Amino acid sequence: MSAALHFDPIRLPPECEQLRHEVRAFLAEEAAGGTFDPHRPQSEDFDAPGFSRRVGARGWIGMTWPKTYGGHERSFLERYVVTEEMRVANAPTRRFFVADRQSGPVLLKYACERIKLDILPRICRGELCFAIGMSEPNSGSDLFAAKAKASRTDSGWRLNGTKVWTTSAHVADYMLGIFRTAPPTKENRRHGLTQFLIDMKAPGITVNPIGQMSGRHDFNEVVFDDVLLPEDHALGEIDGAWKQATSELAYERSGPERFLETHYVLTELVRALGPAPDVRGAEGVGRLVAQLHTMRRMSVSVAGMLQAGKEPVVEASIVKDIGTIWEQQLPHRVRTLSAFVEPDATNHETLSRQLDFAIRIAPKLTIQGGTTEVLRGIIARGLGLR
Repeated sequence: MSAALHFDPIRLPPECEQLRHEVRAFLAEEAAGGTFDPHRPQSEDFDAPGFSRRVGARGWIGMTWPKTYGGHERSFLERYVVTEEMRVANAPTRRFFVADRQSGPVLLKYACERIKLDILPRICRGELCFAIGMSEPNSGSDLFAAKAKASRTDSGWRLNGTKVWTTSAHVADYMLGIFRTAPPTKENRRHGLTQFLIDMKAPGITVNPIGQMSGRHDFNEVVFDDVLLPEDHALGEIDGAWKQATSELAYERSGPERFLETHYVLTELVRALGPAPDVRGAEGVGRLVAQLHTMRRMSVSVAGMLQAGKEPVVEASIVKDIGTIWEQQLPHRVRTLSAFVEPDATNHETLSRQLDFAIRIAPKLTIQGGTTEVLRGIIARGLGLR
């Protein structure tokens, strides 16, 4: 059965533009106060609890959630604006972003009332960091090949196994992890997976860092050795978590963060070329900006679908696939276009430093949020091609 692809031509309403001015003013104040440097993209990598709490105090975490749980019942389009401005400014969003983007919505839908009343308000205040435990050694992004196990005990569950590429696990308070609770069946290899809420301070959890050529520390290997969980930390349907994970990834894969991670080199290129670039530079920048605008329109459209209560899994996968390839290739395109920039350009040193960093982080962009191969499998399935 094929699904028709549909990107509604959604425009951001006036209240979004007012919000954009508020977010920009806040970020300018934070940058001026030394919280972060917008011209040093690696600053986004560090953990900034104070900044997270100030963002929470502004009401910009859990924006779409019910007020009962600390949310603000605003629109997905308003949340889109906040995310876009945070990313463009290279703000340090590590502590709250995953919890806000995808973990919180999962808890809202599947957690018991006790957990929701306890954890969701703390996320909204910017106090909690979440990690996602899906990928495993020797299975990559093939979620259905998961071997890490959850076994029933008299009072709950026991976890054993390993998760890998777990972003921010070294600073996370909680993880939402997928574990095997039953073998897959011949008819359905998706059967047998269950999602759990895991306290990262629980005994038996070891977090091992995975280094990158950029020198950053985003990814981790997380080992579970007889980790005990209460019964109510199993989320949703036992053995049916693949449905939840698919829905969760629609939140993860469609936002502006999926094509803006190396955008800063384009901004610096425009500054370096100046107000009167030559034909070569003008044409190159024009093409890049047109591509960026197209991806942005698609991403805003997905935000509108989420606002309407839809689950645009295929459309979100397309945004992630196109966005990843674009942001990986962008530093190389910018380096080519900047080859003839005058060496005395005021931002020549900044552009060179940013290009070096962007090229070093480019390989990891394929891993986070699902590999290109997995994404294209999801798209092909949605189109009825497999």
